[in-house]
Amino acid sequence: MKVGWNAIVTGIGAYLPDKVLSNAALEIKIETSDAWIQARTGIKQRHLAADGELTSDLALAASRNALADAGVSGKDLDLIVLATTTPDSTFPATATKVQAALGMTQGAAFDVQAVCAGFIYALSVATNAITTGQTQKALVIGAETFTRLLDWSDRSTCVLFGDGAGAMVLENNAINSAERSGVLSSHLHSDGRFHDLLYVDGGPSSTGTTGHVRMQGPEVFKHAVNKLSEAVLEALDANDLDIKDVDWFVPHQANKRIIDRTADKLGIDPAKVIVTVDQHANTSAASIPLALHQGVEDGRIKKGDLVVLEAIGGGLSWGASVIRW
Repeated sequence: MKVGWNAIVTGIGAYLPDKVLSNAALEIKIETSDAWIQARTGIKQRHLAADGELTSDLALAASRNALADAGVSGKDLDLIVLATTTPDSTFPATATKVQAALGMTQGAAFDVQAVCAGFIYALSVATNAITTGQTQKALVIGAETFTRLLDWSDRSTCVLFGDGAGAMVLENNAINSAERSGVLSSHLHSDGRFHDLLYVDGGPSSTGTTGHVRMQGPEVFKHAVNKLSEAVLEALDANDLDIKDVDWFVPHQANKRIIDRTADKLGIDPAKVIVTVDQHANTSAASIPLALHQGVEDGRIKKGDLVVLEAIGGGLSWGASVIRW
């Protein structure tokens, strides 16, 4: 008889650089204020990678924490999927540097790039590899040194972002009951017509430079609330679930107003929303695993809880995932 597989979460880890940049410190650098930033974004501070500290360094630290939490080693892995917009090099994939450092010599390691939606995309890829029997143990990482893409003279964008990494270990588990566990499903979307709402004005093919983040904030806000709400409902409906079944809502930590408006639109109790944007700012692909880690570490997210993730980023790219923890 053919065996079906669930992709269950067995470990979660996080890493934040030591350097913290407060809103008060930003007041010295640019024309802004702590009150202005908090009122519009909910952000109080952000972490910055140290000079010489690479995305792979952040990813490796978070990965080691996740592996320790799962009780497995890098040698046990057969897949690493790393979501990042800020790779160490144009190539090879930053995931292969993490692979080598962890002592993983089998399977595959590669990057995916969907900006702030990257972790949802990476989670979907790894889950599919497990449920089809291709992979037994996977490491899913979101890691960014996003502040290196910022124009520090543009106060509309430079106050929004931070650096960090989060990682999750997924393992195969035979389906032996009617109630599935682990990652129930992920739902991905993108629409390239909205490219100019959020992008970086550089790249190897276009300018030969890294470039800086450019964003039309009000338009991104409008699209984010609508598209994220739709994606969450799509994910719940696909699993015959309802909003009332959700124990924890773990959104991409882009902006407190987006988080609040989306939760309100969906009818989710604010007490069920995990929020870290005040301490981390927007860490792009790292924001969801960082928020998940905090929710697990402080005891809010428990085994058996239904957890919904959602994110939207440049592209525009967006999606949602449902996990039975």
